[in-house]
Amino acid sequence: MHGGLFILIMWRRSLSAGYRCFGPKGFWGSHAVRRCSAPALPAGRITALQAVDLWKTHFWESGVTEPDHSSHYIMAHLLGGKTIESLEQAKLTELLSREKTEQMWKLCTRRLSRMPVQYVIEEWDFRGLTLKMRPPVFIPRPETEELVELVLTDLEMKPGTGVGADAQQTCMEVGCGSGAISLSLLKSLPELIAVAVDQSQDAVDLTAENALWLGLQDRLQVYHLDVMKEKLLSLCSPVSTLVSNPPYLFSDDMLLLEPEVIRFEDHAALDGGKDGLKVIKQILTLAPQILSNKGRVYLEVDPRHPPLIRRWVEANVEELHYVETRHDITGRPRFCILQKGKSNKDHKLDLD
Repeated sequence: MHGGLFILIMWRRSLSAGYRCFGPKGFWGSHAVRRCSAPALPAGRITALQAVDLWKTHFWESGVTEPDHSSHYIMAHLLGGKTIESLEQAKLTELLSREKTEQMWKLCTRRLSRMPVQYVIEEWDFRGLTLKMRPPVFIPRPETEELVELVLTDLEMKPGTGVGADAQQTCMEVGCGSGAISLSLLKSLPELIAVAVDQSQDAVDLTAENALWLGLQDRLQVYHLDVMKEKLLSLCSPVSTLVSNPPYLFSDDMLLLEPEVIRFEDHAALDGGKDGLKVIKQILTLAPQILSNKGRVYLEVDPRHPPLIRRWVEANVEELHYVETRHDITGRPRFCILQKGKSNKDHKLDLD
């Protein structure tokens, strides 16, 4: 859930009310809050590079995180590119129209409020898919791309081939957010069908919109459902794969989040309770009812969680055993794999 360019949530104050800026200790730090205003529109025309440099400096002076990336992504979006590096040099050095300049100022002023870049430009790429983004729906992080790769590899399916152990694979995603995981799996595996649920109606709506945008709506069912309150079993027949990037932050760690996160993203998609395991335990409790025999659970978790999850499952969930922990690209224990099969007692006897 951490890392990358995370510049997150809905800014509900009007432009006329001004924007707040935060010192280096962040939203919860002791630094006084000061108001920041956008620089005045230039009197004459300027180039794209000049606009980028001007805003990069203004972001830095205003305490906005990743000022260079912020200005680069916004300008690239306005000029029809994904990154500043993907644009032709001629585009960057030619004078901007007045309309483009005003658009740059409008979007950068939103970023000045600490709104995440993903929300500012209203889209973000995930494993080659361009997904629509809007607050307060959770923004997918790079670690979650690794989770998708892990699922694809473990199903012994190569992306784009649709060849696997079963003629028909079914996947359920709990906490779909923007639909990044389900849609990425569907795009890579033509034989896959998926069911996605989320406690947020905003997330359900955005997932459905992204599915339609990508032409994957016929293979994805999306439901507004809170796993803490409602059962999943009635949604579909048993599934072979259950995948989730659930809320897993320890509640105390919520106080350490950057303004982009704490002010703009849905807290319910982040806060996992006192030990970060509140939703995870519920998912694992329900998993044996949802999975087909030998079906697997794939979770993205806090690096402190794997041993806690292993012990809790062994003590509390029959017919589900812990298979292994996988590490993310930084070497942290980030992903848990569990499988439905024999009871934990029988599984331990086999291991002995």
